[in-house]
Amino acid sequence: MAAALDAIVSELHDADRQERIELLIDFAKNLPPLPERLERLKDADHRVEECQSPVFLFVEEDGDRLAIHADAPIEAPTVRGFVAILVEGLNGATAEEVLAVGNDLIERIGLPEILGMLRVRGLSGILGRLKKEVTRVSIDRISERSGDSDVP
Repeated sequence: MAAALDAIVSELHDADRQERIELLIDFAKNLPPLPERLERLKDADHRVEECQSPVFLFVEEDGDRLAIHADAPIEAPTVRGFVAILVEGLNGATAEEVLAVGNDLIERIGLPEILGMLRVRGLSGILGRLKKEVTRVSIDRISERSGDSDVP
């Protein structure tokens, strides 16, 4: 797992219930805005359908690292906080590091203790969608390097 995400996971895991809520809200407040060029691309292709809140994910290559951008509504602070954790913890990671994030991430940081089951499922959908986008970007890179335009 990426070192930055590992540090965040440790901090949240070690916090008590109230501190965890406060940290999640702090993360929500610190989610960077989408770059203007991506703001125009908020569409169905970038929306996380598994989440009830309108969350948009963008994954781009930055050399051998990934640039991760996201948008989530301020009115959904727990969702926005989780999205911010992913952005802060995984921005600049390699594809391998992102794909190595365990599907138990939400449990490891103690979110089921403070969120309802429906919200937890939505967060799982966000993590799953992020991994799908990373896989897509990786496949596109391999396809471009090999000159094979038939790779989906």
